[in-house]
Amino acid sequence: MLRTLLVALRLAPLVLSILRDHRRWLWFGAPIPRTRAFHERRAARLVATVAALGPAFVKMAQIVGSRADLVPEPYLSALGTLHDRVPPVPAARVRETLLAEYGAPVESLFEAFDWTPLAAASLGQVHRARHEGRDVVVKVLRPGVERVMRADVRAAASLFAFAERRWGQGKAAGHFRGLQNVLREFSVRVWEEMDFRSEAAYARETRANFAGRAGVKVPYVVDALVRQRALVLEYVPGTRIDRLQDRVAAGTLDAAELVRRVIELYMQMMLVDGLFHADPHPGNLMVQDDGTIVVLDFGMVVRVERGLRRRLARTAFAGIQRDAEGLIDGFYELGVLEPHADRAMARHLVDALLDIAHTADTTTLDRMQLVADRVMATLYDFPVTLPSDLVYFARTAALIEGLGTRYDARFNAVTFAAPVALRMRGAILESLRDPVTGDTGLPPVDWARLLGGAAGQAAAAVVRATRGLAALFESVVREVGAAIDEAVAMPTERRAASEERRASPPPRDPSLPSLDARRATLPAPQDLAAD
Repeated sequence: MLRTLLVALRLAPLVLSILRDHRRWLWFGAPIPRTRAFHERRAARLVATVAALGPAFVKMAQIVGSRADLVPEPYLSALGTLHDRVPPVPAARVRETLLAEYGAPVESLFEAFDWTPLAAASLGQVHRARHEGRDVVVKVLRPGVERVMRADVRAAASLFAFAERRWGQGKAAGHFRGLQNVLREFSVRVWEEMDFRSEAAYARETRANFAGRAGVKVPYVVDALVRQRALVLEYVPGTRIDRLQDRVAAGTLDAAELVRRVIELYMQMMLVDGLFHADPHPGNLMVQDDGTIVVLDFGMVVRVERGLRRRLARTAFAGIQRDAEGLIDGFYELGVLEPHADRAMARHLVDALLDIAHTADTTTLDRMQLVADRVMATLYDFPVTLPSDLVYFARTAALIEGLGTRYDARFNAVTFAAPVALRMRGAILESLRDPVTGDTGLPPVDWARLLGGAAGQAAAAVVRATRGLAALFESVVREVGAAIDEAVAMPTERRAASEERRASPPPRDPSLPSLDARRATLPAPQDLAAD
């Protein structure tokens, strides 16, 4: 109860400020006009407040920060900057935890142990060590974090329930349901994340799913050292996937190919394997010198049952084929559109979204602006919500969009992912096939529609290339023209200079003899002949 009160007091100024956006005196009065600068300042204050509330609220806010259907800008972008901001656990406490879990001192388990952590997060921290001649990492749960997390989840549930009773009617009802879905999914997953035995099992299974596949690496688990609050895995070096600008600029890494392989990686987990890495952020993806992608941290993993994978695949392929009716059907099946949502309005929104998603030769910022101008004002009040089992897929989409735009301002996740999905379609269908009936649950691909869309994308690429060639040609013509003008002008300039010299000879030096005087000193012609 005390924790709930403390959280409420910290959030109260922000809540009151937001309420005054709609009623100046909270219960009556006109809305207060707010400038963009004001919203940006309040977004920064929100991030600082959430960070101060502790790990549970940071993690919940990170999930909410991937929900454009619940949070408008600039708050969405501000929440996207949230990271675990926690000091490391002192070495003495780490030693106590490891002794309690293994029943033996650290020195008897490891040949070497670095007490300075490689990383410190809200739930645990990671140390480098050496075990049986191999480099490993030791993941240790933060002491007391289970108690803190339990109190924070209870506090958040109480505050959400109060807010929903007070303000969750009418147009706001869908948004509160979305927030409740976030909390519900988080409260289920976080306990699993704090049990490292589950993480070890998921890491083993994922490693087996990618066995023999080049370009993807999952660290192996040291099975003998798996405990509830401690875990030992292979140490795999690499660079965070969002910190590769130097290699991309030097031409030693193809950014487009890298993002393509990330899409393949998550499509396999989501639609083929049905075991999905549910904490997708750049810190959990490393890239080795040879381009291999290393997947880390399997604390939050979800199983995707065949029925959900079928619905996801049907919706995804409808979007790729620009099949608006199929996409709307998929949204209803997935629970994104509520059953009472007006289908005609849904068609209007889906048509606009498809147009924007397939708009060629635009930057991500351009497409965001188009969404803001044409869709969000309606979508924000439309009965749309993201079910709890889709929250993590939305985070993956945000990760891929962020990676793509980091290395290419004109990156378009929809058109970029479509060829990947089509190439993987055989594997996806095989994984969805019913073992008894052989049915995949997917309709056949409309190749005419698909090729038409592909032709449009190719035409856009040709247009972009033509524009580039035209600009280059124009530049060359300008350079050649300038050189010709200069060459033509040179003889004219020389003639003009010669005529100017003849018309205006330089003044004679008075100290020198005149031309007539010099002629008088020359010998006569006959004298020269006599000589």
